[in-house]
Formats: sequence, structure tokens, C-alpha cells
Amino acid sequence: MYNEKVLKEFMKPQNIGSIDNATTVAEVGSPQCGDMTKLYLKIENNIITDAKFQTFGCAAAIATSSVGTRMLIGKSTDEAKKITNKDIINELGGLPPAKIHCSVMFEEVMQKALENF
Repeated sequence: MYNEKVLKEFMKPQNIGSIDNATTVAEVGSPQCGDMTKLYLKIENNIITDAKFQTFGCAAAIATSSVGTRMLIGKSTDEAKKITNKDIINELGGLPPAKIHCSVMFEEVMQKALENF
């Protein structure tokens, strides 16, 4: 069902956790419905210097959060706003159609965190 890259990101995700004194934090999803992601960003001079996540969900949800946070680090806030769920799917080498919503969830939490900033 999942390709090798998705499984690798799920088995050894990067940037799990929280950031003390994060510049902005956002959360989307619902534990009652299934997947949930909380995103912490540290932003200095409009550059995302750190990104961490806490995700409750399936392998695709964790993999998209791992890849998504890496895509954010080093980007300006304007560059980050242009990252879409399709960019994350491409970076993962694809997702099963039934799991596309996981990439959408990360895009939503990212946009919400940037709006909060």
C-alpha cells in the first residue's frame, strides 16, 4: 500500500516533538475522528529556523508531517506559504488515494501556523 519512502519516513520520522518558546503553534484534526497534527514553528527574521510536529494518526500522517517539517526549515514565511499538499506527496513519491487527506492535513496545519504568525 505504501511506497518505500513513506515507510521509511514513518519508521524513522524526523522533527518529532515540540519547541519550547515556539514562535507559532497550530493544531488541526480531531482525535475523535482519527488523525490530528500539532505543528510548532520557530521563526527568526521571517525564516523558519525550526519545525517540529506531534501527530496522532496513520503511517501517511506521520510521514507527511516528517517530510513537511523538513520542507519548511530554512524557508521564508512567504516561501513556506506556497508549499502545497501536492509538493509533499511528490517529495514522498506518492500516496495511496485514500491517504491524500493526510497531506492536506499537514498543509492545513502549516497554513494555520503561518496565519497565526
